[in-house]
Amino acid sequence: MICLEQHTAKEINMIIAHNVVALRKRRKISQQELAKKSGVSYGSIRRFEQEGEISLSSLSKIAIALEVENQLEELFSEAPYLSIDEVIREQKKLMG
Repeated sequence: MICLEQHTAKEINMIIAHNVVALRKRRKISQQELAKKSGVSYGSIRRFEQEGEISLSSLSKIAIALEVENQLEELFSEAPYLSIDEVIREQKKLMG
């Protein structure tokens, strides 16, 4: 599948932040409660939700606190092949 629209890193970060905010609100958890539950500082959570900036470690802690860590674990696990050469290299690795 060819993607005609490619997002910037900042746009992707903001999409993820928006998804976290929506989930946090759906679960009726305040930013302060999420900070306490995850061990990530309130300031970091606030900055993430507003600017999309957070460390991978903190994002993992937030995912665990929101009980969606499996989504992070599966990140990139089903990435599509971009070329026939990739398919061939993968098959060679599996065969020998």
